[in-house]
Amino acid sequence: MTQDAAGGSDLTRRQWMMTVLASLGGGLEYYDFIVYGIFAKDIAAAFFPASDPVASLTLSLAVFAVGYLARPLGGMVLSHFGDRSGRKTVFVVTVFTMSACTLGMGLVPPYASWGVAATLLLVTLRFVQGLCIGGELPGAITFVVETAALRPGFACGIVFCLVNSGVLLAALVNLALQSWLPPAAMADYGWRIAFVLGGVLGLVSFWLRRTLEETPEFLRLRHMAARSPVGEVLRLHRRAVLTGIGIVALTAGFNGLLFAHMPAYLGQVLHYERQTIALAMNVALLAMSASLLAASWFADRIPPRRLMQASALLLLVAVLPIYQVLARGNANLFLVLPLLTVAVAGANGSFAYLLAGLFPTRVRFSGVALSLNLGFTLLSGLGPLAANALVGATGWLAAPGLLIAAVALVGLLTAWRLGDRPAEIAAAVPASG
Repeated sequence: MTQDAAGGSDLTRRQWMMTVLASLGGGLEYYDFIVYGIFAKDIAAAFFPASDPVASLTLSLAVFAVGYLARPLGGMVLSHFGDRSGRKTVFVVTVFTMSACTLGMGLVPPYASWGVAATLLLVTLRFVQGLCIGGELPGAITFVVETAALRPGFACGIVFCLVNSGVLLAALVNLALQSWLPPAAMADYGWRIAFVLGGVLGLVSFWLRRTLEETPEFLRLRHMAARSPVGEVLRLHRRAVLTGIGIVALTAGFNGLLFAHMPAYLGQVLHYERQTIALAMNVALLAMSASLLAASWFADRIPPRRLMQASALLLLVAVLPIYQVLARGNANLFLVLPLLTVAVAGANGSFAYLLAGLFPTRVRFSGVALSLNLGFTLLSGLGPLAANALVGATGWLAAPGLLIAAVALVGLLTAWRLGDRPAEIAAAVPASG
């Protein structure tokens, strides 16, 4: 771990505040992004009327996927400006645009009022959301490791702890609305409340983010900014991008199955009670947030690749037995799901720090964005489909565990090839320039 000129080994109050503000925006943007999937059924009824409700829901979920597909494009565009014009500029633009889109989605009249124009507007807003998310998380990682250079591992942990908090907030808002409103009211206007709430909170975050300061590393090397950061990454850092995807693989694959596949898998395939699933998923999310924050604290004190190796080995040994327990249909979800999330804490708490250390300052935003968005789009986006296909092809109810074992193996091999010394973000600045 580096130390400042005075010999200190911790951050100033201002640096902690900048880290939290950067992370808070990421949490609110993920609330905005995830809430669409939670209310997909109600959105389908409002914007995709069809005689076949399954077809209507499919169209709605296709729009959900549009947001994921837009992420790599948004990452490339926004990271270009982040590496050339500054991290703060992109941060402020993304949180405002994302929040305005969420607010707009809550206010767009239904198909019955505007016809196909309403549907097209919804699709456009969702696409723009995806573009913003593509730049938000890479920007947050880049910003905090350069702002909190004395504690970059823990700072990255704060980012993803608050991202998880955004997902948890979306789930809690859903539970509250479902408890307070009858089904007819939920389908009519209840889901819109969740979008308006997210939009308003995001605009508050935008107001707070205006006080962010540019990172010292960017200011120091601003005169050496790459003319085409993404192009430079693709020309000179292709191996680092591939390594970055390997670093991201375990977190992306695991989280995709946990958030997008696990609830439907437990309910429709294994026939667990839906309210139990919802509550257990929230407990698991809390356990994930606490454990990754603890792991990220260690990432500043021991080689972070060791944390990733520990998670990968643990999951390689335990994930198939855990899925076999789930497949029996009588597992204690309040115990099993949190144990799964704690097992992946080492990877969740170290991957962002490891990823940021792969790229020099002048193209760090672009390198992180390419690796992160490609990894999450491929593994989080396609993982649930692959899990369903495995169950269907093999008839083995525990088959999704094979996918987690596979990404754990990728994470283990990638971490094994990394250097044993933690990525010293600040210390690497002179060499990076």
